[in-house]
Amino acid sequence: MTRTELEPAGAGPAECGGLTTAELSARHLLSRGQATAGWLALGVLTGAPLLHLVTGWGPSLLWWGQAMVAVVTAVYVLVLVFRTAMVLGALGSSIIAFGEEGPRRTPDAGLPVYTVLVPLHREARVLPYLLDRLRSLDYPGELLQIMLLIEEDDDETRAALPELAEPFEVVIVPPSLPRTKPKACNIGLARARGEFVVIFDAEDRPDLDQLRKAVHAFRGLPDRVVCVQAELQYWNPWTNWLTRCFAAEYATNFSLLLRGLDRYRLAIPLGGTSNHFRTDALRTLGGWDPYNVTEDADLGIRIARRGWDVRMMVSVTEEEANSRLGNWIRQRSRWIKGYLQTWLVHTRHPVRLWRQLGTRRTVAFHLTMGFSTLTTLVNPFFWALTLIYLCTGTRYVEALFPPVSLYFGAATMVFGNFLMIYCMMAGCMERGLFPAVRAMLSVPLYWGLMSVAAYKALFQLARPSRRHFWELTEHGLVDHDTGAVRA
Repeated sequence: MTRTELEPAGAGPAECGGLTTAELSARHLLSRGQATAGWLALGVLTGAPLLHLVTGWGPSLLWWGQAMVAVVTAVYVLVLVFRTAMVLGALGSSIIAFGEEGPRRTPDAGLPVYTVLVPLHREARVLPYLLDRLRSLDYPGELLQIMLLIEEDDDETRAALPELAEPFEVVIVPPSLPRTKPKACNIGLARARGEFVVIFDAEDRPDLDQLRKAVHAFRGLPDRVVCVQAELQYWNPWTNWLTRCFAAEYATNFSLLLRGLDRYRLAIPLGGTSNHFRTDALRTLGGWDPYNVTEDADLGIRIARRGWDVRMMVSVTEEEANSRLGNWIRQRSRWIKGYLQTWLVHTRHPVRLWRQLGTRRTVAFHLTMGFSTLTTLVNPFFWALTLIYLCTGTRYVEALFPPVSLYFGAATMVFGNFLMIYCMMAGCMERGLFPAVRAMLSVPLYWGLMSVAAYKALFQLARPSRRHFWELTEHGLVDHDTGAVRA
């Protein structure tokens, strides 16, 4: 495929696999078909038990309860098996690795112009460290375009900006709705001059040669690979228990789970930073959805639907792990809200989704974006049933669990928790976070916090005024000089 063939005949810059950008936008929560199906399902789930209570006709309320428990248990089993398979599959993955001299074989004169997008909002505290890191990137300055994307009314960040020379550019983002990171990135994309473009967040510490590695990777890959994703990890895993669990989760996700998705060529939900794109392909996709609060994950799915690929590469960007609970809840609820947005957006036309992704990728998409999020929402219900059982015995719960559901439910609880703890421990071992392995024995408490964030996300998603609200993550909570201990 030549570079001019990236855009197929009949597809404009605002189309993706036959769907327009508007059809793939999270601006509206549900399509007409989804709303109709939702109301019908709600009518059946409430009307059928009520009909039985009034007339005695149809399945009983207990039958419906048993059916719901059985369905949710089956979803749990599928999610657990899938995640475990991806983690184990990472052991044989062939992600893009580099020899010591590989990225340096290309002379500076042979390198393309590279655009770096850095969206900022109230980041005065970490701005000096960010600028130092960007100045230190191992890439010719005359071939760099570093755009600092700052909201017009962000007086705090603008006041902290020193005098900047090339390759830095300050781009002022007009204060219009939605006030999101992807909207700012789209403004930057419109002005990008680079053949390739990457996003870095305010607290990022990318490997200094990461841009060279990305160029080297793209030069050796077919044109259908339009994005390479670097690995993310945290530079402050030892701040407290929360950062240990957070670092272990990132290690499991980027060192194992995403590598498994890469090995089996499944759709990869991108991380929010350090994803490197072919600029022309990104423009063909229409850029990022400004209404989706996990625009990165959504873009990974849109790339797969277009028939293009994302690959993982061996290069690390370090970030700051949230060390305060309220800040963590705000960030995690935004991520979960965005995952639900992405799932709903891409299931508006389920048959077309299946035709574009194929059966294997479609199933993986649902297990990654949708079902895993739903299990986070229903976890408290099953924890409550377990607590009732421990306090009162089988008296109040046995009716909901016929033998098959009981055996599968018990196996899921015991072996499922063991497998997930094992996966987290494996992530710690893979990333070298050895002292964090013991903390994984208490990781069910961390999952409980995730359920709290999931319900906050659900309530925000149900409120139009909060649906596209970007909960800002506060950075600079840990001192860069004394709190950074690289794993």
